[in-house]
Amino acid sequence: MFFAAKTKGYFIEKSAHTVLLARTSAASGPMLVEEVRECASDDAEAMAAAVADLQPKRAPGGYMQAVCGVYPPKRLVRRVSLETKRLKEPAYLGEMLGQQLRIEPSKYSAVMINPNDGTDYDVARPNPPKDVLIGALSSEEILQTQDRLLEEGIYPDRLELASLSVLGGLVDYLKFTNDSSSVLVLEAGAETTNSFIVTASGVEAARPMPQGYDAMVPIVQSELGLKDAESARKLFFSNTFDFTGMGPVLVKRLIKELQSSIGFYEVQTGQSVSQLHSILLPPKLAWLDGAIATGMGIHSLRVEMAEWLASRQITLADAVKPKVDARWFGLFSLMLNHNQAAVAPHAVAEKKA
Repeated sequence: MFFAAKTKGYFIEKSAHTVLLARTSAASGPMLVEEVRECASDDAEAMAAAVADLQPKRAPGGYMQAVCGVYPPKRLVRRVSLETKRLKEPAYLGEMLGQQLRIEPSKYSAVMINPNDGTDYDVARPNPPKDVLIGALSSEEILQTQDRLLEEGIYPDRLELASLSVLGGLVDYLKFTNDSSSVLVLEAGAETTNSFIVTASGVEAARPMPQGYDAMVPIVQSELGLKDAESARKLFFSNTFDFTGMGPVLVKRLIKELQSSIGFYEVQTGQSVSQLHSILLPPKLAWLDGAIATGMGIHSLRVEMAEWLASRQITLADAVKPKVDARWFGLFSLMLNHNQAAVAPHAVAEKKA
């Protein structure tokens, strides 16, 4: 195994549907995002072309060293309350993972972080906080993901649970924009949907729901009078039919689940959830974000990334700006250095001048 000379930074975000890639002028800030590429996650030929475009001088058989954010199917992100008096018991954390998260600790790699600032949770500190955010990946999926990346010519310098980097990026963004609202973050999946409530103060809630966009296929079949589920599925995931008018019916069950979760948060905190940010939706189902927001009587979060990234010493090349939208937020979140102080908005403006 050998690597190409590393004078640039490379970042990759892989989901079930899409791979987003970027090359930067340096591995850490300050950096310029020089090039970006996008391809379908199941298109090996397009992936190889994207890697070759970003690192054209890579030697045959060499590897692109990259920071990789991934969303394996068995990932878990939960906010839990610990029995802090039991933290020194050797068996307690394993017991907690088994009982509260329903996972076998020996088969998972888990990280515990403070939900307010993303720093590592220190079980040895005096009077540790009760609440903790736990991210977990199955060891089997970690190995499978690494093997797949190597097959694609990518060596993961750092392999991150992208759910955590996105949440950290959103907290940072809300702080930068002085946004005091509570944002509902939906991490869409075919069979399950992970919901989070995020504010500038951190991750306030995390809850999985046993329902994803596949549950909408039978509704499509019924509403349109289609003969079989496969026909409904093909139509649903195509661009040949406008489903926005059917949106309220399709998201009705999901909204009911969400309102129950949000209601509990709002009663506890006295804060209202007023914005929605959806990630991981297949490109052809992006309209669901608006349908869910409308059904809940809230607004979709409008992410304006350029000044926020500049505050983190990340600049977009002119050729890159037209190619990126809110879907790229997760990839850019991988570039953040949370130990680096943000530049104030007025200072960014001064630098532009």
